[in-house]
Formats: sequence, C-alpha cells, structure tokens
Amino acid sequence: MTIRPTIGAVAASALFLATGTAAIAQEKMRITLQLPLTSHLGENLQLFESEVETRTGGAIDVEIYDSATLYTDREVPQAVGSGAIEAGVASLTRYVGDVPAVDVFYMPFLFNTEEKVRAAVAEGSDVREALEEAIAETGGQILYWQAYGGAIMLSKEEPIRTPADLEGKKVRVFGKTLGDFVEAAGGAPTLISGSEQYLAYQRGTVDVGMTGVSGVQSRKLWEVMDTITVTNHANIEFVVVVNSDWWSTLDDETRGHIEAAAAVAQEDVRNRMAQIEADAYAAAEENGMTIVELTDEELAAWREVSQPVFDSYRESAGELGARVLDAAEGL
Repeated sequence: MTIRPTIGAVAASALFLATGTAAIAQEKMRITLQLPLTSHLGENLQLFESEVETRTGGAIDVEIYDSATLYTDREVPQAVGSGAIEAGVASLTRYVGDVPAVDVFYMPFLFNTEEKVRAAVAEGSDVREALEEAIAETGGQILYWQAYGGAIMLSKEEPIRTPADLEGKKVRVFGKTLGDFVEAAGGAPTLISGSEQYLAYQRGTVDVGMTGVSGVQSRKLWEVMDTITVTNHANIEFVVVVNSDWWSTLDDETRGHIEAAAAVAQEDVRNRMAQIEADAYAAAEENGMTIVELTDEELAAWREVSQPVFDSYRESAGELGARVLDAAEGL
C-alpha cells in the first residue's frame, strides 16, 4: 500500500535534505531528587543536565523530578535498583541497610577537616572505591558524589550546647549511626526523611532537628526553628545513582559523555561547598535565627560521649566497615 506524503512531510523531508541533519532518537534519563531545584543539589543537577545534553547532542534527555514528587529520599535506593527510574539522588546513609559501612561518613567528628573529606571522596580512594563496589551490588551504581556539608542541630527557643541538652528530647536523624550518636548523648532518635522534616518541626513531632545548613536555607527551616548549633559532628554526602541495567544498555561513547558531565558537576559542587554553607548561615541570620558556636570544652564533651558509636559501627558494619574506618582514620 502506497501512502501519499502530506505537504508537511514533504516540507520536513526537504528541510532534512537541505540541512543534512537527522532527527535524534532520544533516551530519557529521569532523576528523582528530594530537595527543590533551588537547593544547591538541585542547581548541581541542572548543571549535570546541561552538560549531558550538550555532550550527547541531545541524545540523552535528562528530566529532573525535584521535591520528592516521585520518590522520597529513603525510597531512592529501591526505586533505582529495581529500574523503576533511571537515576536518583539519595543521602549516602540510605544504603546502610544493604551496606552498613556507608555510615563511616556519619561517625562523630571523624571527618573534621575539609582535607580529610576530600581525601576520602577522591576518585580511587580506599574509602570511596570500597563503598562504590558494595553499592553496585544493589542494582544501582554511583555515578558521582554530591557534597552537602557538615551536620548541624536545630532547636527552638534554647540552644543545644552539650549532650546534657539532648537528654529526653526527640531528635530528627537521617541514618542509623546518627541515631546511635543521639542515643549516646541521651536523646531519642526519630528517623525522618529530609522532605518531611519541615512538618515534623512545625508539628512538634521532634524537639531537635539535624540537617546540613544548606538545607535550612533551601527548605526555609527558619520558619519552624530559631536556633542553629554548629556541631559539624558528621559529614553529609549525597550520591547520584544510576540503574545498572539501564546503564549497560548505553553505548560506550554515550556513557563516556555522561561520566564526563558527572565529573564536571561533582567538582563544581565540592569546590563551592564552603561558600554555599557561608551563604546559608548568612541567610539564616537574616531570617532571625541565632547561630551558636561551641567552645572547645563543649565539643570535647560531645566527643567523649561518642566512643560507643565507633564500637557499635565496628560490630555492625563487618569486615568492610572495619576496612573503610581504618582507611578513614588513617587520612
């Protein structure tokens, strides 16, 4: 059967012949993100999107679903691993159920300098390689790491200065080891997803918050909390993870372009982290929050109650955990 071409089809054919440009078959890469696009992780994903689409000539169409519109942070590992979505951004600690060793980054005061953090997350480091290999067994593999900064505490009306100030209080946490830290200090940990913490503070579900200071700004947490205690007791890392089966369907050239885009995005967010945090602290103050800096004696009190957390980690994280902890402590 012969189909007579329409005028539009003839015009399109003529345009193709004139320009020599064929339509590009697009492959969608959907990415789920719990934070808004205005957050620094959202901005970083948009940089990644631009890099990917430019490098692949539009062959990969990146779609970002922000603010947990598709999946919450805790749902990302299963959604990506099962292939329900091509990629997602998750706090590294969300893999603790499958890979307990990931919580090495949440060991109290272990990564207390920028130099230690950079050494641990560097390509080829013993810490990073071991964790990436283990996570790859879940059906999803890490494409790149997103810096999120140090963990701080949030409160209302009175600051949290010493472990005694946590006694009997419910504290929002986002990982097992952070929960162990809170328990060691006498508090009651409550696991709450990042996208759900605003309502948790507003409703009084917890008394004390825990997050990165950039999250205070992107989520406007000054509307529900009024005090930040700068503890920097853990280093928060997010990871962009891709489904392994989907990744394997791409040709080598396309994967190379995506990896190059990931390298650009990874370096950009790491290099800007200090300024991102400085801007977030400034925004918090401008919106009425009190910023509390701890004395050396107060920090020493926090470190003193933290020792059981290290013991618990070595017991629960197994051989891999012991290996990455030893590597981290040797940085």
